[in-house]
Amino acid sequence: MKAANLGVLFLIELGALAGAAYWGFTRDVATPLAWLLGLAAPALLIVLWALFGARKARYPLHGAARVGFEALWFGAGALALLAAGDTGGAVTLAVLVVVSKSLAFKWGQ
Repeated sequence: MKAANLGVLFLIELGALAGAAYWGFTRDVATPLAWLLGLAAPALLIVLWALFGARKARYPLHGAARVGFEALWFGAGALALLAAGDTGGAVTLAVLVVVSKSLAFKWGQ
């Protein structure tokens, strides 16, 4: 069960990135700007994760700062889906994040 949760944790990270990309690509703007937003939004999340969230982050966060960062980071993915009109996807991502992160905390992952 713990190994499966690690897989789910990885998939929800990808889901947050996909949500940000989906938001950007679905904006009602000129096509080049939609492409820019669709690529820049997940790129920004990747940079933030690399700086603060990854195992080998340059500025690793701990305790409440880590919880706050992850809430904002995953929340951004869910909010991007919501802003793009995918309410079901946003709710699904949010629920998966809460359940999986709660289990990870309980199991020390």
